[in-house]
Amino acid sequence: MSHLMSSALTYPVPGEIHRVVTVDAASDHELIAAVQAGDEQAFQEIVRRYRTPITNFIFRMLDDYDRAVELAQETFLRVYANVARYRATFHFSTYIYRIATNLAISELRQRRRRKLVSLFTPWARHEDEEETPLDIPDERPLQDADLIERERRAAVGRAIQTLPEKYRAALVLRDVEGLSYDEIAGILNISEGTVKSRINRARGLLRDKLRAYL
Repeated sequence: MSHLMSSALTYPVPGEIHRVVTVDAASDHELIAAVQAGDEQAFQEIVRRYRTPITNFIFRMLDDYDRAVELAQETFLRVYANVARYRATFHFSTYIYRIATNLAISELRQRRRRKLVSLFTPWARHEDEEETPLDIPDERPLQDADLIERERRAAVGRAIQTLPEKYRAALVLRDVEGLSYDEIAGILNISEGTVKSRINRARGLLRDKLRAYL
């Protein structure tokens, strides 16, 4: 059974003497096996490895850093709460990104419902639940190259927020997180062909919205 010994993990390998590996050198599956055996340090390493990418992914989905931090924490809580049922049948990264994606999409749908409720207030304006207009900054000449780049990145971020959630998730997973089509297909539970189609559609929508920056 896996356990922690002087910052090292030991775990059984069929036909071999128990293998010893340091926490930072262990694979994700080795760490999860140790967590299942009660190793808290192994779980801390999982959090260290994935905290930043998961938070950044959710932030790109929501454009709300504080909420992204909260949902990243919820992602790790769910991993820990369900660790006993985890099976190493696919990459751990696929598993954790799927949890994060579901949480982000759930948040987007809750926001949409709140917007729909707001339609019944006297001050509400009708908003397209699929795509909202992109507020592109004015095109006045800018001398500072860094400022131009910041404006461009801000515009891209806002444009991503206007994408329908199914396109947004595929695009962020591919172009921001750098995951493979196969990994994205596993996370979103769709075929690779559908992944490619959604990414191409998302890129096309972004090009239209960001024409002034291209």
